[in-house]
Amino acid sequence: MTPDAVQSGLQALPHVEALADFCARLVPADLPDRVATRTKSHLLDTVGAALAGTRSVEFRKVRALAAPGGTVPLLASPQRTGPRDAALANGVAAHVFELDDSGGCDHTGAVILPALIAALSSCHEPVSGGDLLCALTAGYEVGRRVLDASGGYGVHNGAGWHSTGTCGTLAAAAAVARLRGYDSALFRHALTLATSFSSGLWAFNHDGSQAKKVHAGRAAEGGLLATDLAAAGFSGPSQVFEDVWGGFFRTYVRDAGQPTELSAGLGTNWKVERASLKPYAACRGAHSAIDAVGDILSETGRTSADIARIDLRLSSFLMDMCGRVRLETLAGAQMSLGYALAALVVFGRVDLEQYSAAARRDSRLAVALDRIRFHPDPHIPQMAEPEVTVTFTDGETRTAMVPRATGSSERPMSDVAIRAKFDSLASMALPAARVAVLADFVGALEGWADCRGLPELLVSDEPEAPFFI
Repeated sequence: MTPDAVQSGLQALPHVEALADFCARLVPADLPDRVATRTKSHLLDTVGAALAGTRSVEFRKVRALAAPGGTVPLLASPQRTGPRDAALANGVAAHVFELDDSGGCDHTGAVILPALIAALSSCHEPVSGGDLLCALTAGYEVGRRVLDASGGYGVHNGAGWHSTGTCGTLAAAAAVARLRGYDSALFRHALTLATSFSSGLWAFNHDGSQAKKVHAGRAAEGGLLATDLAAAGFSGPSQVFEDVWGGFFRTYVRDAGQPTELSAGLGTNWKVERASLKPYAACRGAHSAIDAVGDILSETGRTSADIARIDLRLSSFLMDMCGRVRLETLAGAQMSLGYALAALVVFGRVDLEQYSAAARRDSRLAVALDRIRFHPDPHIPQMAEPEVTVTFTDGETRTAMVPRATGSSERPMSDVAIRAKFDSLASMALPAARVAVLADFVGALEGWADCRGLPELLVSDEPEAPFFI
């Protein structure tokens, strides 16, 4: 179906109906090659992040709460449970180490992959690789479009809601609905029902609470439940995206929202291309500044030992989100822009290893943190990236601002870097031979006649690796 045909066929439909119809009718031939390639990269990346996340305290605590029995595997484990418990626990693993993708709902991959793993285990008919790609694409489409209709990341999250938990629930519902082949009407019921399971507050940010780590899992679980309810004959609220009391937009952003964003550019403006991979184990709000310091060092031929001070002009929003330094917990450190830059200065890298408890105790970090100064400016737009000025020990200064960080469409990670990240993370939980099989599976996804075996590639009977803290 050509983009013009898509648009002409959807123009007469209300926005949420148009979105549901587009996703329900999506077939592999509709996906441009670049979109299919991008979606596979995000799938591989999310699988790696999720496998690494099985080494977290949070995943194993949630896993212990899962009901015994069932058919859906829990990642890197012989344990099985029911679909919704699996979606919850595996969603925690996918997001817990802050290495999953962002820029979608926000963390779309960590929401839709666990929901799809749970749903695949209950599919009675073969699921082709092309259909799995369509399901993933539908999740990225819906998650970002709902966020954009809610005013975008700054408005929605600025109101105190964590969009991974609120908009992500609809992304999970969309992915599962497309996987199961729901028609347009059933698809719409799944989406609108999912709004009743949207949740997630930014209150975790004030003390480094582990609550954030559950949001992706809850969204996966809620989206899966919404699709189950739709199939059972439950109807979704038909006016939930209209300007009504109790509607999604009025509730979450105290506004009428921008419902046209739900269907704008369907078939041409693919939302997976708005999402970003994360090369650094930090909140995405820190990535642009990490890039800026790295660029300055590269351009000047200097090393971190030559840095006397780092000054950042940044928005009040980013300061509130990432301006604190809390090293007592992994979660607190990963939300700290100051720690990310200090880790870059001290260790030369900002990988997961640099966030370990041992690394956080390194005495050199305190010295580096003292040299980092924040200058919040209320005149800087909410979502603008920070301006970074590095002062060297000889007095020379350099200033840089990276508008879109590494991993975005504008500054993509190389295929080699994406694979290296996957290998490193996945090998934290699985043997090297299985890691290679997974990479080959995703690389040849379009050619698979049946993908229902994917969940079995993610299990392990080997002794469990120790916690990463």
